Amino acid sequence: MKTLIAMANYGTGNDRYLHQVLQEYRGMGKDVDIVVTSNIPKNLGPDIEVVVGLATGDPRSLPFVHKRIFAERMESYDLFVYAEDDNPVTKRNIDAFLRATEVLPPEEIAGFLRTERDSAGKLYFSEPHNHYHWDASSVCRRGDFTFAFYTNEHSGCYVLTREQLRRAIASGGFLVPFHHGEYPPLETAATDPYTQCGFRKLMCISHLDDFLVPHLSNRYAGRGALPAEDFYVQLGRLLSVSKNGKPKGTLFPVETNLLHRRWSKSYYEPRQDELIALIPKGAQSVLSIGCGWGVTERCLVERGFRVKAVPMDSVIAASAEARGVEIVYGDCHTALKKLANERFDCLLISNVLHLVRTPLEFLTPFVDLVVPGGCVVASVPNLSRLRRLSRRIRFRGHVADPKSYEAHGMHATTGRVIRRWLRQTGLTPMKMVYEVSDEKKSANRRSLGLATPLLASTIYVSAVRNVARPS
Repeated sequence: MKTLIAMANYGTGNDRYLHQVLQEYRGMGKDVDIVVTSNIPKNLGPDIEVVVGLATGDPRSLPFVHKRIFAERMESYDLFVYAEDDNPVTKRNIDAFLRATEVLPPEEIAGFLRTERDSAGKLYFSEPHNHYHWDASSVCRRGDFTFAFYTNEHSGCYVLTREQLRRAIASGGFLVPFHHGEYPPLETAATDPYTQCGFRKLMCISHLDDFLVPHLSNRYAGRGALPAEDFYVQLGRLLSVSKNGKPKGTLFPVETNLLHRRWSKSYYEPRQDELIALIPKGAQSVLSIGCGWGVTERCLVERGFRVKAVPMDSVIAASAEARGVEIVYGDCHTALKKLANERFDCLLISNVLHLVRTPLEFLTPFVDLVVPGGCVVASVPNLSRLRRLSRRIRFRGHVADPKSYEAHGMHATTGRVIRRWLRQTGLTPMKMVYEVSDEKKSANRRSLGLATPLLASTIYVSAVRNVARPS
């Protein structure tokens, strides 16, 4: 099978990885041709073709150059591989892709996930972060293989057969100018086959090791990538989802429609120390709504709280359970029925309220589970009018003003908005904390704190449940 491999290599910063990747590809045999696209001339040996030039004047357009090369040479090759210069797609990966392609329908393509290792050799996965997650409802059998959809379609590489490439070009979404939208510019070139050409990327979860690509730079290991133990706990839950009776949907929509899904719910939030600090002394039980991988909840368990959590979905719940968190499965209605006879001293809601269509209807029945005099602690993005204006200027109009839930899948939360919601559900707001990032603290000090509502990224609030509820 004649294969064309293309890589984007900007400047010289990744050359040490590039040479490792080229050695991998050279070992695949004489039926493999290699093209490196670059912004500068390079001598990589007589067997490596170097194509110099950007797609546009923007340096980030370099990854788009390979598309024209693939289109021009489509009839000369059977298989087309695109990869970043630190992602070696191995022969094992390609063989697995071909086996999967035999059982997948034309509109589905087998994809890959990247792995990394830290200095101690600990294994991590690059793609699971922020709001990205497994779609439990997508698990399906194709022949002897089990597949599922992972919402992060970027893995720094893709493989297409000639027929798949032909279909991608015919869709009108492949040979397009340099652009970006759901993903940042550098990632867009590697995801266009899925996001623009009508294909659906599926991961072969029953034979996943064959579809793992090493990310040689290891740039996210220990700094945002998911530890392997968490990943495999979730994978085990995903593989059993068809027979374990767990729900297959999400608790509510987790992604906004803004550029790069800004302000979506993160499944992998760091420990929320600001929220923990707002829980009053004397509280003993906590109900967490919209739980992700459970690091905040674990901290509460370790401090002696009785903690129950309603998770974002049953797959991420496996990570929280592994941390000792008691999980209440089901959608909001089911969870409320299961919890009907229980009461809690504290309700914890982290970066959730701006994402539900009707926050008051969502919040009110959970507030009913809080004892009179108990508390609610919550966090929401700070989207004050001034902050939204500053972002529209900063991003030159690329970040939309979330004026309506229907348009952007989120509410524009401010200190005033969150206080109003809390009061309308029978709560008395007690304390509000604006979190200003480290890089903006100096500017905030110079403003004597007056710029806090503009500079803060997150609002943390606590409120007490009134003994008498409003009518």
